[in-house]
Amino acid sequence: MAPKDATNERGQFSSRFGFITAATGSAVGLGNIWGFPTQTASHGGGAFVLVYLVLAFLLAYPALMAELIIGRHTRHNMVGALPQLTTKPVLKIIGRATGLYGVVIASLILSFYAIVASWLMAQVPAALADISGQGQTASWLSQSSLLRDSLFCGLFSLLTASIVARGVKDGIERWSTRLMPALVLLMLALVATVLTLPGAMEGLRLYLVPNFSLITDPGLLTGAMGQAFFSLSLGVGTMLIYGSYVSKTDNLPLTGAYVALIDTGIAFLAGLLIIPAMFVAQHRGIEIYSSENTLIAGPDLILQTLPSLFNSLGSAGVIIGLVFFLLLTIAALTSSISMLEVPVTFVLEQFQLSRYRATWLVASIIFGLSLLILNNFEQLFAGVISLTTTYSQPLLGVMLCVFAGWVLHRDKLLREISAGFAGAENSLFWKIWPSYIRFICPLLIIFMFVQNARS
Repeated sequence: MAPKDATNERGQFSSRFGFITAATGSAVGLGNIWGFPTQTASHGGGAFVLVYLVLAFLLAYPALMAELIIGRHTRHNMVGALPQLTTKPVLKIIGRATGLYGVVIASLILSFYAIVASWLMAQVPAALADISGQGQTASWLSQSSLLRDSLFCGLFSLLTASIVARGVKDGIERWSTRLMPALVLLMLALVATVLTLPGAMEGLRLYLVPNFSLITDPGLLTGAMGQAFFSLSLGVGTMLIYGSYVSKTDNLPLTGAYVALIDTGIAFLAGLLIIPAMFVAQHRGIEIYSSENTLIAGPDLILQTLPSLFNSLGSAGVIIGLVFFLLLTIAALTSSISMLEVPVTFVLEQFQLSRYRATWLVASIIFGLSLLILNNFEQLFAGVISLTTTYSQPLLGVMLCVFAGWVLHRDKLLREISAGFAGAENSLFWKIWPSYIRFICPLLIIFMFVQNARS
C-alpha cells in the first residue's frame, strides 16, 4: 500500500533548511569523500585546494544557479522543463532530447553508484561482526563476491527507493535533514581522532600549505575544474529537479551560495580526514604510493589502504573503521536519493503514475542494470563510468548553461531571480551572472571536457 502522500502531485520543500540539506546531500557523495582528497594529494596538496575553492564559485556556482533557476521557473522534470523555455520547434526538440539524455545518464550513474555503495555498505556489518568475534562472517562481508555485492546493492537500492517513494517533504527532505547533520558530526569526530595520531601532521602540511609554483600546472587546473563541477552534482538535472521544489519566496542566489559553500566545506573536511589518515598509515608501515609514485586513490585507498590502517590500530581501529564506513554509506545514500529522483519525476509526470509506483518501477529497472553490470563487471563497469561522468555530464552541463543563458528570455530570467530577492536587477549577481553563464561557463566546461577526453 502506498504511503499517504505518494501521489502524482508535485511536492515542495517546506523550508530553506530542508532544501539546503537535500541539495547539499545530493552534492556530497563518494566523489567528495575519496575523489577530492586523493586529487588534492596528486596535484600539489594545498595548491589544489586553493584552486578548487576558487573554481567552485567561478565555475560550479554559476552552473548550479542555471539548474535551480530553470527548475523553479518551469516546475517540471528535466524532459519537460527545457522545451518550456522556448517557442521555437527546433529548440523544443533539442530541449526534450537533452532532457531525455539527462534522465538516461542519471539512471546509468545510479546503476554503478549503487555497486560502489554496496562495497562500502558491506563494511559496516563486517566491522560489527569483527567486534562481536564472528571472524568468518566478517571475512565474507569484507571480501567482494557476486553474491555479497548483489545482496548489498539490492539493500542499498531498497533504502534509496523507500525514501524517494515517500515524496519530497516526508521522504527526501525529512531524511536529508537527519542524514546530513549526522554525516558532518561523524566526519568531525573522525578528523579530531585522526589528527591526534603520529604521522598526521605530515599529511596536514601537504594539505594546507600550497606550493604556489604548481598553481599554473594544466593538470592541476583541469583536475580542480572537474572536481568543482562534478562535486555539486551538476549536468544530469538533479539540481534542476530540486530547484523545481523550491518556494518562490526563497532567495535563489543566496540559497544556491549556501549549497555551494557547504558542499565545498564538506569536501575540505573530507580532505582534512583522508590526507592525514594516509600519512598515519605510512607512519605505520602501510604503502600509500603506487608504482607510478602517486598516492593511491579510489577503491584501492578506501577498501585496502585505510582498512589496513584501521586494523593496525587494534580494537580502537575497528570502531574507527565502523564509523568511517557508516559515514561513506550516508554520503552515498544522500546522493543516490537525488539521482533516483531524476527518472522518478520524469515517469511520475510523463505517465501520470503515483510517486509510489513510479519510484519502485524505476528503482527496479536501475537495480536490474546494476545486476547486469555486476555479472559483466570487466566489460561494463569502467565503460559506464567513462560514458556518464567523463563524457556525458560535461556536455549536459553545457546544454543547461546554453538554455539558461541563451534560450530563457532575459525578462523571464530576471523575474525568476527577483522572486524572493528584492532589488535583484541592481545586484552584483544580476550584473555578472547572465553574461557569465552565456560565455564563460560553457567555455570552461568544454575546455574541461576536451582535457578529460585527451587524458
